[in-house]
Amino acid sequence: MSSSDLDATIPCPCGLGSPYAACCGPIHDGRPAPTASQLMRSRYSAFALGLSDYLLRSWHASTRPSELELDADTRWLRLIIESAEHGGPFDAAGTVTFAAIGRTPEGRFEQRERSRFVREGGNWFYVDGDEPQA
Repeated sequence: MSSSDLDATIPCPCGLGSPYAACCGPIHDGRPAPTASQLMRSRYSAFALGLSDYLLRSWHASTRPSELELDADTRWLRLIIESAEHGGPFDAAGTVTFAAIGRTPEGRFEQRERSRFVREGGNWFYVDGDEPQA
């Protein structure tokens, strides 16, 4: 699926309350995310919408897998940004700690991660993530 196949008036999956066309849609179509947090939101939306090409494009080349197969049985329900350090429009790096709530046929789950991002050539990229400290 590509972002052009989507109804632009749907609420954006990232949870900010804006229509997809005014939120993550333009980022999926190539507009740079202004902050690491917005890139995180756009990546969550891409997982929710099945946009694996965007996920690979927004993944830093040093850690990007050669392919990405999304689980069709996973339904993403909610994103909670817990904290963000640096990652602003003038920063070169940042971290975003989040919880993503999802559901599979086996039941509801929560994925927590502290993600690292870098900004190169005016574009933010996801580098990697680990489980945040309690």
